[in-house]
Amino acid sequence: MAGESAPLPTLSGPFKDDFDRDELGPDYYATGSAFHLDRGRLCVKGARNHPLWLRHRLPVNARIQVEAEAASADGDIKLEAWGDGQAAAARISYTDATSYLAILGGWKNRYHVLARLDEHATDRPEVVLEPGSDDPRAQPVQAGHRYRLKLERSDGHTVRFWADDVEILSFDDRQPLMGIGHDHFAFNDWETPVCFDHLVVEPLPS
Repeated sequence: MAGESAPLPTLSGPFKDDFDRDELGPDYYATGSAFHLDRGRLCVKGARNHPLWLRHRLPVNARIQVEAEAASADGDIKLEAWGDGQAAAARISYTDATSYLAILGGWKNRYHVLARLDEHATDRPEVVLEPGSDDPRAQPVQAGHRYRLKLERSDGHTVRFWADDVEILSFDDRQPLMGIGHDHFAFNDWETPVCFDHLVVEPLPS
């Protein structure tokens, strides 16, 4: 696990990463040892909510796009945004996050979730998954499918989450997470093997 280091400046232009190298490098802060690069992708298994934080700060409004592929039918693809850049779970249940948590196929492919600070919150926005449903939002994660994920906040308070151009969930937060302590993006994971690629983080107008 890397030691704590100062964040990098707030992004003023796009940040892109295709992970075509051998080491994570100075753009990231790892809160555990589960993340690694493998054949041009960022891969993880068993991070148990010890995320990999991007050290560049996010502005209040930003668009985050990345490809993600789960190797298991358990799904569970997880991203964090507008967190503190250093936090990791202090206990088994991740009730002490500092961010919004976007989870595709969480809890063994039972829910899509967009949570604020506590992924187990009883009032979290969620979609209950139903195999074979006509609702594209309710489809479980398919192992081996490369999803195009997008997280975006463009108005200072509404976080929106897409998968393959389908808007899965949105959350209009009247106490939005922003500013110091809520200005970083992270990759996260519980147990499922997942790989990520083609990260693009873009500032949006305030």
